[in-house]
Amino acid sequence: MLVEHILRRKGRRIAIVDPEATISRALEILAQDNIGALPVVRDGRIVGMLSERDVARGLVDRGAALLDTPVTELMTTRLTTCRPETTIEELMTMMTMRRIRHVPVLGEDGDLTGMISIGDVVKCRLDELETEAQALRDYVAGVQ
Repeated sequence: MLVEHILRRKGRRIAIVDPEATISRALEILAQDNIGALPVVRDGRIVGMLSERDVARGLVDRGAALLDTPVTELMTTRLTTCRPETTIEELMTMMTMRRIRHVPVLGEDGDLTGMISIGDVVKCRLDELETEAQALRDYVAGVQ
């Protein structure tokens, strides 16, 4: 299965944050959309990622003053991305090896076309396993 298949199932809506927005505004978006990370986008291009983990670590270092800080000061700029044609197996390996939970999906032109979370990958794998298990049950039961 490919990343594209997951995007077709879950949809392509992507919550984003502007690089100059405050951490407080980014947290509002995370809470509103019930997500754990946001692509930071300037002029239609992804320039970073901001996760709940980034904010938690920033709060430990800077305290409540962090909330008025621009996203650019806390975002991760060394991005791990994938393409729609990336296989789920490749994506799982990438996420595991790099210890990341959210991967932006970039199209051929480098534009952000989707986001894949570890939850999306787990759901995909569970669906595949259930399909295989049902096929085996049908086979054993002699269902055509």
